[in-house]
Formats: sequence, C-alpha cells, structure tokens
Amino acid sequence: MSLEVSQLTKIYGSQKALDEVSFSVAPGRILGFLGPNGAGKSTTMKIICGYLTPDGGSVSVLGKNAIDSPKQVSPLIGYLPEHNPLYLDMYVREFLEFSGGLYGLAGKKLKQRVVEMLQKTGLEPEQHKKIGQLSKGYRQRVGLARALIHDPQIIILDEPTTGLDPNQLVEIRALIKEVAANKTLILSTHIMQEVEAICADVVIINKGKILAADSLENLKSKATEVQLVLETEEELELEWFQQFNGIQFGSKGKNEVLISVSHAGDARKEIMQLIQQKELNLISLNQNKKNLEQIFREITK
Repeated sequence: MSLEVSQLTKIYGSQKALDEVSFSVAPGRILGFLGPNGAGKSTTMKIICGYLTPDGGSVSVLGKNAIDSPKQVSPLIGYLPEHNPLYLDMYVREFLEFSGGLYGLAGKKLKQRVVEMLQKTGLEPEQHKKIGQLSKGYRQRVGLARALIHDPQIIILDEPTTGLDPNQLVEIRALIKEVAANKTLILSTHIMQEVEAICADVVIINKGKILAADSLENLKSKATEVQLVLETEEELELEWFQQFNGIQFGSKGKNEVLISVSHAGDARKEIMQLIQQKELNLISLNQNKKNLEQIFREITK
C-alpha cells in the first residue's frame, strides 16, 4: 500500500476528533472518503499532508513516516483543500508557475508542466486572467492544477467538484480518472454520485470513527436492506404496512408506497397477500437497487 493510516487519534480539548482511525489506499484505485460534516475527514487529510500533528497513531506515505518527516513527505502529496486557497490578484499562468517553483520546478520542465496542467484542466482560455476574475468553477480548476503541478504520487482532493456545472463535472471526472491511473488518490466529497461514478473503494467515517472500509462493490452487496416500490390503481394507507420497518409514500403520491425490508422475497409474499385482501389492482411491484446514499445513511444514522 502506498498510503497507510494506522490508529490515528486527534483530541481537541475534551473532544476526540479522531478515534484510532485506520485505513489504507492502493495505487491505481480511487478511494472515496465519506462522512457527515464534522466527522473527521478534513482533520485526517490535514494530518496526512503534515498540516496537523496527531495525538497518536502513524501515517506511512510510500514507506516514509509522515508524522516524523513531514518535510520529506509533503512533496510527494498533492492536496486540494475544501476551502481552495488562491492568490486572487495573480494571473492563472503566473500562479501555476509560482506554485511549481515552490516544489523546485524550473526552466523548461516548469514551462512544460504548466502547459500540461492548463490543457488538462481546461484553463488555457483563462490563463491570462486574474484568478479573482474567474468563476467558482474555474477557481476549482486552478486549485486542482496547483495540486497536480509537481506530479505527486499521492493526491488528496477535498470536495474538488464544488461549483462545477454538469459539463465541467464530466471533464473533471475524466481528469481525476486519468490522473489516478498510476497514482494513489483520495476523493472526499458529499456528492454520492461522484463516488459511485469514479471510486473503487470507500471509507465511511462518523464522529471520528471508521464505520466502513471496503470496495464499493462489496459495500453495496452487504447492504442490509432493500427497497420495494408498490404502485396500485387505488390509494394506499400506510397503516396497512405496519409490519414493515420503513415505509413512506413515493413520488406518485398515495398510489405508490416505498417499503424498506431486510428480506425481499418474504416481503413480496406478504405484500401480494395484502393486495388480495384489500382487492387492489396492482400496477407494479419493483425492487430498487440500493445506492451509496442509502447505504451511507444506514451506516451513519
């Protein structure tokens, strides 16, 4: 593993922000790092990058101790924080040249790298504008280009698609996938569709504790509940379905009910019996595939 976090602990006063957090990330696989606000995501990422010192635990980056040797590890990491810090009075190209210079790039190598980042992030038309003149979406692109300018082996992106329109989302997703092909990449986001679209592995954290760490495929297969969608010609009453744990009316009003169950087969039999008892005209009874958002809510509720 190119990045290993072990028993990471961070305490602020009486609050334990991280409680023995452990996970690992393999190269070539994008890890979705998920959790509610205040769960400990940003704290974890800042410790990995060397901005914060933990109260316990260890972080290994490409075999190097990130806690004891942050200056050696920092150049190996590209980090885009949630609140994208930029020099608004600098021009886009100027800012990227400045950022590359901080990592020791110079001369022809620096110019080539800047051109490559401008092309990959779609910033070529904006390169001679001041950053302060750019939209929020384009500022995100500048932050992403800055994080990648030194060709790091470990890339950590905190809410990288904030402010992007649908077309820009597609482009940035493609860029993230391309970059991650031979890198180690952590993507932290609140947008579950982003994780489902590009991540191979998922870590879910809440209140400083890791609640799940697995491949996205395995996490979905372990989901404890499924959702059945019943639609009839007649209006339905929720009290008819009291034997089930989770019930609510669907998008079609009282003619459609959503039922969360643990065993779909048994539930279907009960529902069909109910339909016969109430002499209802069935339109459809379907099973929804559980998406990551539903799994996330189950785990963190």
